[in-house]
Amino acid sequence: MTELFIHLKFLDLLDIFFVAILFYELYGLVRGTVTFSIFLGIFIVFMVWIVVRALKMELLGSILSNLFGVGMIAIIVVFQQEIRRFLLMLGNSYRNNKKISIGSLIAGQFRNISPSGIKSIVDACIQMSKSRTGALIVIARANELKEYVRTGEFIDAEIRTDLISSIFFKNSPLHDGACIVTSNRIQAVRCILPVSSSQEISPALGLRHRAAIGMSEVTDAFTIVVSEETGRISITENGKLMENVSPDELFRMLQSEEKN
Repeated sequence: MTELFIHLKFLDLLDIFFVAILFYELYGLVRGTVTFSIFLGIFIVFMVWIVVRALKMELLGSILSNLFGVGMIAIIVVFQQEIRRFLLMLGNSYRNNKKISIGSLIAGQFRNISPSGIKSIVDACIQMSKSRTGALIVIARANELKEYVRTGEFIDAEIRTDLISSIFFKNSPLHDGACIVTSNRIQAVRCILPVSSSQEISPALGLRHRAAIGMSEVTDAFTIVVSEETGRISITENGKLMENVSPDELFRMLQSEEKN
């Protein structure tokens, strides 16, 4: 039994370190979702399998090995959204910076949005906040969001305050859904976004906020929400929601991103 633990080399410790990082990142992806319990169960079975192999229990080890071999397909199906998020973060990071680092996984830049476009968006949010007009605006970064643009009505219009306000006017046929901004243009409206299944989201928040959070979970997009009930402005980024953002704060956030 002692032989199992006395031959640890530097590469073995490095291997353990990287596996720990991998499991930590996976935990961060599934935390607060309905798949967390499944992930925890798989992790426990995996640790049992490691112990069984170390103890050279051939029969049980063979059963668990076959279970993991066949179960990989089931794991991919169950964790498809989490795997998608992870791969999107890696891909967007590499495309932006041509390198992968911890910092670059959360970094992103808006796709050439101009100072006038930023002002128009903020002014529209101020107007809709005062009139309590519900709105959901998605601003693209590295990811062009083409798959989500295709779900709505393509308009390719200039970013203007009156246009954004009229899009989300409650009697407008285009108000339901999201407005996607990319390459300094309003690309599409009435777009369908993925809804977050996180259990950490307050029950008081509606589908508009859940869609904003869901969009920022699976892409690098920056989303702005104006609440129809309260008129408050919220933003989501990297799956995190920041509520009750003032117009000045929103302007500074957008302006800071534009300068990067």
